[in-house]
Amino acid sequence: MGTLDFITEELERLRREGLYNTIRTLEGPQGAWIRVDGRKVLNLCSNNYLGFGNDPRLVEAARKALDSHGIGPGAVRSIAGTMDLRLALEEKLARFKGAEAALSVQSGLIANVATIPALLDSPEDAVFTDELNHASIIDAVRLTKARRFIYKHNDTGDLKAKLAEGRDARRKLIVTDGVFSMDGDIAPLPAIVEEAEAVGAMVMVDDAHGEGVLGSHGKGIVDHFGLHGRVEIEVGTLSKAFGVMGGFISGSRDLVEYLRQKARPFLFSSAATPPDVAACIAAVEVLSASDEEVRRLWENGKKLKEGLQAAGFDTGQSQTPITPVILGEATVAREFSRRLFEEDVFAQAIAFPTVPKGKARIRCMVSAAHSPEDIKRAVDTFVQVGKGMGVRG
Repeated sequence: MGTLDFITEELERLRREGLYNTIRTLEGPQGAWIRVDGRKVLNLCSNNYLGFGNDPRLVEAARKALDSHGIGPGAVRSIAGTMDLRLALEEKLARFKGAEAALSVQSGLIANVATIPALLDSPEDAVFTDELNHASIIDAVRLTKARRFIYKHNDTGDLKAKLAEGRDARRKLIVTDGVFSMDGDIAPLPAIVEEAEAVGAMVMVDDAHGEGVLGSHGKGIVDHFGLHGRVEIEVGTLSKAFGVMGGFISGSRDLVEYLRQKARPFLFSSAATPPDVAACIAAVEVLSASDEEVRRLWENGKKLKEGLQAAGFDTGQSQTPITPVILGEATVAREFSRRLFEEDVFAQAIAFPTVPKGKARIRCMVSAAHSPEDIKRAVDTFVQVGKGMGVRG
């Protein structure tokens, strides 16, 4: 038996159980309609919530940065120095978030990996994490030395019980997604903050799917609930609503300075490229000036949900533009996605282990770039495929 035979066997198992993920090839920029594997399709897969992924204002900002700052960062910021563009981005992000300071990093995943292990560096510490938190939070927690308490999804009663179990911890950190990406539901942040304040715990929210979506001008879940000054750490991504690449952490000046000194991804990995940073600056400026795209995103999400629900589809408990269409078995969801693609609608199946067994789905991600005609086309195609497969709808 070869040393890598287990890999072949695992790939065969994934295919057999309908869990094998075929990654399609995009042949151009993001948008409401894109070219995928040689055909033009309606795009319901992207986290490009506001349509910024190919926005001319961001593209022009990136182009100018190429001329003024080149293509590469040179080395890590703590050794080679940091470009003025990055400081400008961090200042604008802090102002946008209503925080004292912000630190930009290479991605949203990196933002969690940079923050959680740096805050919890002893077995005397404890982390309290929602059972449905994103994989990047799970991986970051695994890198800590802290005791781990996993509480039931959005259940603040169970969180309270877990906090009592870990009451003797030196440092206590509660971490939650702001918007949960598979179901589109929102964390009960006000109640979480109350529980944290009662026991002296820090609160960290990963608002990857809330940035550009929730709150005034898309400022996120803390703004949405009016909790400024009561949430110690906000983590965000610049690759979804902001349309570019990167992540950030915002909070107090001391928190950000502490991460500059202690966060391993900041200290040991080169920064984002100048064009990326410049495009992110442009995205923050656009959002700060107008909420037009945010309002259009919510309008499109509402129309899509209403259309799918009227057709009999189960869209779960989503409170945001994220719209799951829950179909049950992975094999059904994979076949449904394949038939949608044949009808020029690009919407991928999501199955175990990303979601629980029996909860496989098509996750629809609308954008401010979609037109009313696009939304109608999406609903009509779901109905057509559903009837052809004998699936509800």
